[in-house]
Amino acid sequence: MTATAQAETHAFQAETARLLDMMIHSLYTNKEIFLRELISNASDALDKVRFEALTNQDLLGDDTELQIRLETDPEARTLTVSDNGIGMTREEVIQNIGTIAKSGTRELLEKLKDSGASDQPADLIGQFGVGFYSAFMVADQVTLITRHAEEDSATQWQSSGDGQYTLQELDSAADQPGRGTRVTLHLKEADAEEGQPDYSQPALLAQIVKSHSDFVAYPIVQEQTREEIERDDQGQPVEDGETKSITEDVTLNSMQPIWIRPQADVTEEEYAEFYHHISHDWQPPAKTISLKAEGRIEFSTLLFIPSQAPPNLHYANQDFGLHLYVKRVLIMENYDELLPRYLRFMKGIVDSSDLPLNISRQRLQEDRHIKQIRQWISRRVLDTLGTMQEEKPEVYATFWGQFGGVLKEGLADHTAKSALLPLLMFSSSADPDKLTSLVDYVGRMAEGQEEIYFITGDSRALVENAPQLEKFKAKQYEVLYLTDPVDEFMAQYLDKFDDKPIKSAVKGTVELGDEEERKQAEETLKKQSEQHAKLLESLQKSLDDHVKEVRLTSRLTDSPSCLVGSEFDLSPQLERMLRDSGAEMPTQKRILELNPNHPLLEKLQQLQDSDGLADHAFMLYSNAVLAEGGDLPDPARFNRLLAELMLK
Repeated sequence: MTATAQAETHAFQAETARLLDMMIHSLYTNKEIFLRELISNASDALDKVRFEALTNQDLLGDDTELQIRLETDPEARTLTVSDNGIGMTREEVIQNIGTIAKSGTRELLEKLKDSGASDQPADLIGQFGVGFYSAFMVADQVTLITRHAEEDSATQWQSSGDGQYTLQELDSAADQPGRGTRVTLHLKEADAEEGQPDYSQPALLAQIVKSHSDFVAYPIVQEQTREEIERDDQGQPVEDGETKSITEDVTLNSMQPIWIRPQADVTEEEYAEFYHHISHDWQPPAKTISLKAEGRIEFSTLLFIPSQAPPNLHYANQDFGLHLYVKRVLIMENYDELLPRYLRFMKGIVDSSDLPLNISRQRLQEDRHIKQIRQWISRRVLDTLGTMQEEKPEVYATFWGQFGGVLKEGLADHTAKSALLPLLMFSSSADPDKLTSLVDYVGRMAEGQEEIYFITGDSRALVENAPQLEKFKAKQYEVLYLTDPVDEFMAQYLDKFDDKPIKSAVKGTVELGDEEERKQAEETLKKQSEQHAKLLESLQKSLDDHVKEVRLTSRLTDSPSCLVGSEFDLSPQLERMLRDSGAEMPTQKRILELNPNHPLLEKLQQLQDSDGLADHAFMLYSNAVLAEGGDLPDPARFNRLLAELMLK
């Protein structure tokens, strides 16, 4: 090794050092995943140089045979994984290797800490983008030498996983004559009892490649030695003939793209391995979708629904999308134009023959083929989810628990709304332990019920005890409980399903029962309102700073009062969320509804001309605020009045 600059020592971030320590000193039952990850990284580097060479033909030079090479030295106990891909600059080494799991290290550490089974931590490695560091499960030291295709100098990165690493600039001609990356693992001693196989054995590496990386699009080459017996002209072994040792390069993988193979010829295990390759998630996918389209547009797509949500699923700057291939050449990773944002959890690839190889991102966005492919993919995914919901409800319930919040975002897309509505799952008053769909809700609607009702709130415990639902419970009308933060936004797009209006149970007026019941309730409420008109006017005057109207209601059966909104008002939860996000929100007054059959109303009727009515009105309003989990407008006044009432 010829160094042109002195080695620099850098300390890992505190969380990175802790993560490495846990990986190195923990037991894992699936250590061979390290090779799969290193090969996957090498494949990505080859994809990048292949793509860059489309517009810069000089980039490859004379080194046009793209490959990944495995080299072992059993005596020195080293394993080297090398590629002639794009390589990395010094800055890229620091960014990509010196810093790991930028968005997920803390979450991974917590999961590693809480994990009880010995094989669980290893399954988390790829999920958090730290696959390169799985090498420390089998190596005492890792040395990486890399040279970017457009630079003359090479960079060496080296670490023993002890909390620091070194960086050094090298003489490229001596240490890395061509572009690409070499990762050398100084292997730990083999110990079968401790679950440490001998990864310096070529046969074991060949077996791992065949099992985990057979689909990689570039040859994974290994030098192998075989014994050849001397034979005669007829090909028969010569008696007492010489035996020669022949060393040659052997390609370990088939390199056949898995998405062009007939589905019947691909096993679930092979699909799962390809999913691991493109997603770096070591959990098996929940569902595999294969689609080949022919006609005006020809493309193949292989899609995967993950088993669990990644920790950055709801990050605003999260990269998502599918791998886009043109004529089997990777053009772009995480191309988000192939998926609507509400399907950003999907993983997979699209391979089209109808796009030019050197197309730019801007031209892709404008290409009509991309838009049509996106529509077909979206439709196929939603159809698959619908089939899963119908045929495997338990599997779909698990999917919904992981990705339901993201799927709800799609209601804002009018082109997908009709397909998404049947897929939505809700907690409801029908069953506290089971989610329900709108289809099931409609099938259970009470006789005379013409609308679908819902209520939003911070928790099930809060909404199911809301006084606004008392009449609904009395009439045995089912109410959907929308308690996820995203539900506040989703509710704006819930207007109709199966020709039945979807209505908030805490907005507007309530008209339950058949036509005759509604008419009778309306007449009774009108008479009661006329009877208490003066009291309602006095209460309104006392509470003018807090409510825009005081009125009687038929929605209450036990509680004395409740708060509701007008038909198009924002819910208190949505108003609070918008204000917390920095939006300027004017104070929104609500409607105070009173139970005309509650004894408290008669007591207030007797006090309507007294000086104490204002205090009672405030307590009545505060009671309604507390009942829905809101914040009191004046806690000090409430406490003082409560103490006075208790003394009386």
